[in-house]
This record gives sequence, structure tokens and C-alpha cells, in this order.
Amino acid sequence: MFGMDIKTVYLMIPLAPLAGAILAGLLGKKIGRSGSHWVTILGVAVSFILSIGVFIDVHENGNTYNGEVYKWAVSGGIPLSIGFLIDQLTSVMLVVVTFVSLMVHIYTIGYMHEDPGYQRFFSYIALFTFSMLMLVMSNNFLQLFFGWEAVGLVSYLLIGFWYTRDTAIYANLKAFLVNRVGDFGFLLGIAAIYMYFGTLDYSAVFAIAPSHMETTMQIIPGMDWSLMTVICILLFIGAMGKSAQVPLHVWLPDSMEGPTPISALIHAATMVTAGIFMVARMSPLYELSTTALSVVLVIGATTALFMGLIGIVQNDIKRVVAYSTLSQLGYMTVALGSSAYAAGIFHLATHAFFKALLFLGAGSVIIAMHHEQDMRKMGGLMKYMPITGVTAWIGTLALVGFPGLSGFFSKDGIVESVYYSKLWGADYAFLCVTAGILVTSFYSFRLLYMTFHGKPRMDKHTEEHLKESPLVVTVPLVLLAIPSIFIGAILVEPMLFANFFGDSIMVLPAHDVLAELKEDWDGVGPFIAHGLTAAPFLLTMTGWVLAWLLYSRFTHLPEKIAQRAGLLYRALENKYWIDEIYFATFANGARAIGRGLWKIGDVRIIDGLIVNGSAWVVGRVSAWIRTIQSGYVYHYAFAMIIGLFLLLTLFLKR
Repeated sequence: MFGMDIKTVYLMIPLAPLAGAILAGLLGKKIGRSGSHWVTILGVAVSFILSIGVFIDVHENGNTYNGEVYKWAVSGGIPLSIGFLIDQLTSVMLVVVTFVSLMVHIYTIGYMHEDPGYQRFFSYIALFTFSMLMLVMSNNFLQLFFGWEAVGLVSYLLIGFWYTRDTAIYANLKAFLVNRVGDFGFLLGIAAIYMYFGTLDYSAVFAIAPSHMETTMQIIPGMDWSLMTVICILLFIGAMGKSAQVPLHVWLPDSMEGPTPISALIHAATMVTAGIFMVARMSPLYELSTTALSVVLVIGATTALFMGLIGIVQNDIKRVVAYSTLSQLGYMTVALGSSAYAAGIFHLATHAFFKALLFLGAGSVIIAMHHEQDMRKMGGLMKYMPITGVTAWIGTLALVGFPGLSGFFSKDGIVESVYYSKLWGADYAFLCVTAGILVTSFYSFRLLYMTFHGKPRMDKHTEEHLKESPLVVTVPLVLLAIPSIFIGAILVEPMLFANFFGDSIMVLPAHDVLAELKEDWDGVGPFIAHGLTAAPFLLTMTGWVLAWLLYSRFTHLPEKIAQRAGLLYRALENKYWIDEIYFATFANGARAIGRGLWKIGDVRIIDGLIVNGSAWVVGRVSAWIRTIQSGYVYHYAFAMIIGLFLLLTLFLKR
């Protein structure tokens, strides 16, 4: 392929962005701003082109690869290696990650052109891409954990990129701490695998796993737990952190404090999709525990509905899209929990394009509005920014699942899959994802009408200077809009019904909901025609009409409804007070424990009892000893005689 050894191609995919990150990071001042963006864009472009080649090689020629690249160490006879697993699942992730990353890199030239940290930002996003590529290409849990932690570290740097803002520092610290909670569970899951399986290699673990279906372990003495359930739930806790599932979702909306390009990269193709990819990769393990699948199903459904509801009261344009991401990640997780892993990855792929489009479109609006993000101060932007407006409409229609666009095929596939699922919690999940369709439609069209339509609500100075963003911003929007329209129709049949993922995803016959869905499949055209009469489309149109009425025709009503809603509106506005609960329990609780350790442990015990107490004892003993040191010789002679008498008594006694 490309006249190179296949192993060299695989190595170049992650190393090309890494090389760009190193050059921009270490030599940024020497190569300048243009040099920094050229080396990083070139590196990601090389990765994208090679990823296309790998995708074709895997799906056309059937060539897969699973091998060691570098042996890092050997511990207790267990090799700790860097290795690549290139199969159907990996090939899809490679194309999605590199394409979206390439668009974000190009877009960044326009968005960050005045920022003093220009070179540093390009270095970070290229390093972010490298980290995600190492994660999706790994063939063992060691490398998976390396990529897992690397994307967490770089996201910390990017969310707090504008480190002079207190809100940015708060947001990146919050993301770091919440992800550490998830990563602790993830690490425990890997440790359990190492303890019981004796290896960290995927293929070896998957081969051994069926023999441990009946194995139990005792976390609490006297209580037996299924080993596979414990491992899968621990791994999923890691996914809950990375993919922002309830209750570890709180970091994601605050990550909007980072520059818009990184919001698109985090939310569309990299960090938040890591958990979805990981669960799909671990399908041979999850299929062995219906309990774990039910946990995944219920958590995903809760996230899909209740995070979407928060989006309907947000006024910050980026936060609306952020809560949309949370909701759509819930849909992907629901697919995984219903064993429709292919549908989850399909939605991951389509979502990457239209969500990156919406984030970058929001960034284009923010540029034009001189970094104003409040939608209440926008309106009527379509006539000033037609390219941004049209592409935003395309992204929104794809997001809400309008028949024919990419999101329609992937989202309907998930809803239908849940309908066929027999797992505990499937009825609840079906209710949540169905209601979520109405919610998604309402907040999505609300954003469009508040931003691009109606009367302009910005100040005169801003309105006079409104104009379309430069080509370096709008070209990526157009390139992302194209797959947002067509990619769903192209991939729906092979991904959902034609064994597109081969052996990279394993589903037991008893859980194969997509096989049942396949029985009703007659092709793309009939699927679209059926969609036009189905309940999801009616819910989508209902949300659209409601948004049009409230934010285009009767614009005075939303405020009145908010006042009448009372507690419900306040609950959504305050995000169910989850942040406040966490702050009161964990933050204040930790401070209370620290204060107690300081006042009791440090002040009273260490300083008061040990340090000052020992000094007090020494002082008292010294004071008493001083009283018997009179300075008279006859006192000392008397003491010597008494001492000699005691010694003789003891000696004679023996």
C-alpha cells in the first residue's frame, strides 16, 4: 500500500501528527505561526490519507493486522508491549478521527489567527489526535490505558488553554478530577483482567473470557459477584467518565471554556467517543454479562433524555451544542447496552460529522459576533452569514434525524434496536430515546431560530460589522456538511445488516437485535418512506413546529412559560443541582475532612500532644531534676552513699 511496508503505514498514522506536535511545540518560535500550522496540518493530512488506504485495504481486500510493534518491558513473565490491532472497527475510527481532526486543524487557522498561543494550540490539537489514534489502534490494555490517559491529559491542557481565565482553570480542573474518578474504575477493571486472565492482550483475553462465565469473586466477604459483570461494569465506569455519562457528565458542558475548535474535536471525534469505542471493542466481554449490558442501557437512556432536557433552557450557543453531545452520547451508549454495537459505532461516525459541523458553525457565529455567545443577543444572521447558516441547517437536520440525512439512519437504527431488545431496562430505554427525539428537535431548531432568523438583537456596532467568515473557516463547514447529508445512506446497509464489522464485534445470537431489524429491511428508499410515517418523524416535526412558534412567531411566550414552569424550569436551569450536590458533598466534604485532620491531627495530636507534649514532659522532668542539684558537696556525698547502698543490696540479693 502506497509503495510502503504495511507496518510502516500503520506506524506513520499516529506518528505523523506526533511529529507535527513536537515541531510546533518545541520549535514554534523558530518556524513561526505559518510553519506551526503547516507541519501539524501536514501531519494530520498524511494520517488521513493513510487511514483511507487502510480502510480500503481492510474492507476491500480483507487484510487485518494484530501484532506487536515494540516490547516496552516484561513483568512477571508478562510482556508489556505496544501493538496495533487493525480491523474493521479500527479502520472506521481511523477515518473518522483523522478527517474531523483535519477539518478542525484547517478551521483553527481562521479562528485562532489573533491568539498569542497560536503555535501552542496547534501543538496541543496534533498531540490530541496522536493520543486518540494510539487508543483506537491498540491491541492490548496497556496501550489502551496509555491512549486513555493521554487524551485526558491533553484535554486538560486544551480546556484550560486560556489559563488567564478563572473559569477555564476551574473547567479543566473539574474535567481532570471527574475523569480521574472514571479512570480509577477503568484501572481496577484492567487490574481484574490481569489478575484472572494473566494477560493484557485483547485476543488472549477474549479467547479466555468464556471459560470465566461462571467464575465469581468476593468484593465484600460472603457475597459472590460474577467476575465478568464486575470487570465490565468497572470498565464502563471508565467509559462513563470519558464519554460523559450520568453521573460523571458534569465536566463536559464546562469544557466549553476552551476555544471552539477543541470543543469540536473533543465532542465530535476524539475524547468523548473513546468510551463508546472501548465498549464496542470489549463486546466479547460484555456479551457474557446481561447485568452489565442492562447497566449500560439504563445509564445511556438516562443521559440521552435528561441531558437533552437541559439543552432546551440554555442560552449559550456552545452549551446548547454541548448538551446535545451529551444526549447523543447517551443514544450511542443505549445502542451498546442493547448489543447493537454496530448501530452505536454507526451513530458515532455520523454524529462526528454533523456535530463537528455544528460546533464549527457556532464558532463561525462567535467570530462574527466578536466572541459573543449568548443567543439572546443574536438573530437574523442568515442574511449576513449564508454559508454558515445553510450548513448549520444541514447539521441540525442531520442531528434531529430528518429522513434521508445521515443522523436519520443511525438514530432510527438505535431506536428500533432498543425496541427489539429483551434485556432488563429496555422498556425504560425505549421510552427515553423516543421522548429524546422530541427534545432534540426542539432545542436544535430553537438554536437555529434564535441565531439565524427573526429580528437582529445585537448592538448596532456589531450589526454593522457582521459578515461571513473567511474561506479557511467556511470551507471546513462545507466539507463536513457533505458527509452529514450522504454518509448515512451510504453506510446504513453495510454497517447494520451486512456484517461490516466482521469479527471485530461479537454478538451472541440471543442478543442480536440487528438480526431482527434486518428482517424488516427493504432498502434505503423504503426505509426513508417508512420513516416519514413513523412516530420519530412526527415527534421531530412536533419539536420543529414548537420551536418555530415560540422563537419565530410568538417570541414573548418563552419567558412567560419559564415563569409558569417554576420549579421545573429552575431544575433544568440549574442542571438538576447536580454540581451543587457534588460541591456540597465531595468538595466541601473533602475540605471538612482536611480541616478536621489539620485541627485534630496536626494541631492537637502532632503539634499539641507529640511535639509540645514531649517538650512539656522534658521541661517538667528537667525542672524536678534541677531542684535536687543544690550545689552542696554533702548532698552529693549523701546521694552517692544511698546509691552505693542500693547497688550493694541488689548485688548481695543475687
